[in-house]
Amino acid sequence: MSIVENRRARFEYHLEEEYEAGMVLEGWEVKAIRAGQVQLTGSYVVVKDGELFLIGCQINPLGSASTHVRPEAQRTKKLLLAKQEIRRLIGKTEQKGYTLVPLDLHFKGGRVKCQFALGKGKALHDKRETEKKRDWEREKGQLMRHKVSSKG
Repeated sequence: MSIVENRRARFEYHLEEEYEAGMVLEGWEVKAIRAGQVQLTGSYVVVKDGELFLIGCQINPLGSASTHVRPEAQRTKKLLLAKQEIRRLIGKTEQKGYTLVPLDLHFKGGRVKCQFALGKGKALHDKRETEKKRDWEREKGQLMRHKVSSKG
């Protein structure tokens, strides 16, 4: 079940390989995520000292958060992934233009997982082409619906 999706990611990047990683979260963060108080836009994954971190993911604390906990909405979250996969990602991200883009957060077996992909930034003309394709698909669907409804 998807919690939040980064819909801009597929528009902004050519995505290649997708990965799923566990997240190290505090209790108040899990409660806020269950309540839907999370945003992924503008976030990214970095590799530092052989570990993965999710930066820019905003989890807004609930009003009922405990008073002895200092909730920090923009806290850097650690991602859990197998060491050999992390090594592979380090090799790929060191290549020119590759970045790690978070796609969505979802629950799997009661735990919060982050799905991210290895992507390369799209040029402006690629984005225009993506928009044209989307518009054409929408227009084609409308034409087909109109044709079907006019026959009956």
